Amino acid sequence: MALVHLNMLWKFSQNSTSANYLELFSVLVRGNALRQGSSWRGSRLLVALLLVALSACGAATWLYMTSLDSDVTETLVSQGELVAPQPRVYSVQCSEDYDNYKRYPGCTPQKCGRAVTDGVVTREEAQTLRRLAERGLALAGSEGGASILDLHSGALSMGKQFVNIYRYFGERLKDVFTQEDFQLYRDVRGRIQEVIAQTFGLDPALMYLTKPTFFSRINSTAAKTQHDEYWHPHIDKVTYGSFDYTSLLYLSDYGSDFTGGRFVFMDQNGNRTVEPRTGRVSFFSSGSENLHRVEKVMWGTRYAITVSFTCDPAHAISDPALP
Repeated sequence: MALVHLNMLWKFSQNSTSANYLELFSVLVRGNALRQGSSWRGSRLLVALLLVALSACGAATWLYMTSLDSDVTETLVSQGELVAPQPRVYSVQCSEDYDNYKRYPGCTPQKCGRAVTDGVVTREEAQTLRRLAERGLALAGSEGGASILDLHSGALSMGKQFVNIYRYFGERLKDVFTQEDFQLYRDVRGRIQEVIAQTFGLDPALMYLTKPTFFSRINSTAAKTQHDEYWHPHIDKVTYGSFDYTSLLYLSDYGSDFTGGRFVFMDQNGNRTVEPRTGRVSFFSSGSENLHRVEKVMWGTRYAITVSFTCDPAHAISDPALP
């Protein structure tokens, strides 16, 4: 709630700035009207003052328009960059969130940060996974802008509710998914786990897949339920408890498949974004050192997979398999 109030205060200050420029413009115009009919020198002054006022209004307009995009102060990785073979790593200080849970040596974060790589999943593999998501989500889908497909639990958005695809569709799923689809999913999950372990100096055998791990499809359709409101800032460790490391595998391209929808890290000294690219993996420690949100998608469709890991074996989930 504090973030909402700060944002409202910031917008108010921006609007106040624009209002001040407009007031200046009005004063100048009224003053110049009193001098109309004077000498050519007075007319020249009028023109000069009008130009100043128009420049001020133009500056105010520019400030307002740029403020609409000023949530992002730095682009960590753009869509057009290729980050390979090594991840690009940004270190941040670990929060105290992990102290509220049992610590697991070899897994619980000792160093925290965020990283991006285009060298773990090929573009072709990501496109195959996107087709898997498209087929699965075509079975139903949300009425709002965000739909999910969780192959582990079977959860699928259907209107304003969720259904279990394994119970609801049963044997018909063999006409939708193949064993090869699920094998690729498991292979990709393993590679993501490995690169997270290498980057943060962990033992991958002590990391466990956890829920929710799911495909997401987001478009510009208005939200119908709270489940569709994907854009709120949040902390994964606080929201889910079991999360220690979070990753996103992007299955579509920012700027061509969709606009908006960038992933935004919200830091005290500015917000930093990762622009999605097909096959790109973004991953980070899940505590409040990585408060984040997703921008609202403005047009097109954004596909991604969220893959989450825990250090607590009690919260482990298995890889999915066709029934």
